[in-house]
Order: sequence, then C-alpha cells, then structure tokens
Amino acid sequence: MTAVELTDSKSEQEKGRVPLWLDPDDLWWLSRHCCCPPDASEEEHDRCGRIRFRASAALHKHGLEH
Repeated sequence: MTAVELTDSKSEQEKGRVPLWLDPDDLWWLSRHCCCPPDASEEEHDRCGRIRFRASAALHKHGLEH
C-alpha cells in the first residue's frame, strides 16, 4: 500500500470543502455510478463527473482501486 498523504484541513476549509468519510465500497460504487436523468443539464453532468472523479481519486490515493 502506498503511504497516505494526510489532508491539510485548513487548506481544504479555505477551498470551501467539508470532510466526508466513506466506506471504500461506497466510494467504489459512487465512482462508477451516474444518477443523471436523460434530460440532465451540462452543469449536472459536470458535477456528477467531478464527484465520480474525486471518489475514484480517493480510492487510487489509498491504493484501494477495484
């Protein structure tokens, strides 16, 4: 397993982010599941993509990819 780089809480707060701890299986599901309806806007698709990317990146960072 790769060494885990701790998150800088102050830096994340400055970016307007909040902590969220998820089970690896939930992150895996989230990284591969899009809930956008067929008529979703471009903005909704972009948001979904960002969330899915971050879920996948979190798994990758911790060496937990499926």
